[in-house]
Amino acid sequence: MEYFQNKLKRRKTRLVTLGKIKVGSEAPITVQSMTNTVTHNLEKTLKQIVALEKAGADLIRVSCPDESSTKALKKIVGKAKVPIIADIHFHSQRAIEAAEAGAACLRINPGNIGNIEKIKSVVDAAKKNNCAIRIGVNAGSLEKEFIDKYYRATPEAMLASALKHVKILESLKFYNTKISVKASNVQLAIDSYKLLAKATNYPLHLGITEAGSLITGTVKSSIGIGSLLNEGIGDTIRVSLSDDPINEVRVGIDILNALGIRKSGLTIISCPSCARQQFDVIETVKKIEHKYSGIKKHISISILGCVVNGPGEAKHVDLGVTGGGNNNHQIYLNGKKSFISKNQDLTKVLSDLIEENLKNE
Repeated sequence: MEYFQNKLKRRKTRLVTLGKIKVGSEAPITVQSMTNTVTHNLEKTLKQIVALEKAGADLIRVSCPDESSTKALKKIVGKAKVPIIADIHFHSQRAIEAAEAGAACLRINPGNIGNIEKIKSVVDAAKKNNCAIRIGVNAGSLEKEFIDKYYRATPEAMLASALKHVKILESLKFYNTKISVKASNVQLAIDSYKLLAKATNYPLHLGITEAGSLITGTVKSSIGIGSLLNEGIGDTIRVSLSDDPINEVRVGIDILNALGIRKSGLTIISCPSCARQQFDVIETVKKIEHKYSGIKKHISISILGCVVNGPGEAKHVDLGVTGGGNNNHQIYLNGKKSFISKNQDLTKVLSDLIEENLKNE
């Protein structure tokens, strides 16, 4: 029912394998999040992983700062329904242990992973265990040689770091690689990714690092990730928020939905409300979104408080409600006016319609 004239032409890339998921080329763009628990606390970590899976995460990353984390990783991988990525900094031995524990991918930071011999040992473990590697360049931890050359983190410096490590992996005949060049500055990240997209054909993992709180981080990530995706750049994304990781997944999916790249979950079109509203729009939206935010089937809903734009928006969604005078609220199904509801609690009316829609999945 919705209008999408998506003319995006994805950048052609190599195809990388992370467990059961393919990344790059024509494979679907995946949404990733990261646990914020102490990894070796299995109960809390697995509970959060289950919640992220239910929210729609395609890939989940866990931090492995110590040996107790990599020891726990084998159990985590065994219970998770989606591929698990091990986040590695400073210690190449942790990367080796993570690969042996069954991680689908190792995220290594060129700024702190160590010398060529350590990288070679990581690559050997990745090859042996069918594990991908993400070269994760970050503006906040760029190698000294590139800071000295470019004086600060610039797109050119970020690119140089990424390409240096691509060449190292290629010299070791390792190609199951994806790359990221993240920065907390949106424009720096965008420009860095654009340079990288022109310089290599490896899949790119998009993200604005340390993006901030729920609102600030959502805005920065939507602009940064969204603008790159709209140019066909990007194969997997992670929205970084100082918040519940569940919201990272929701925002990531919403970015893909908004661009017409993916159609999944709940899409709500709603007005900000004003004196013309004939029911409590904001409360209705909150309740519906909270109740159905985790559904997999794509259902589009319009919730508008009056007849100014309500009927027009309702023509392009699966379910629509338009506030009417004297408690005569217009209910639309598949773009057509279906019936009048006099129930002031439109949350109940919409919930019943959504449940019916889900039965027909």
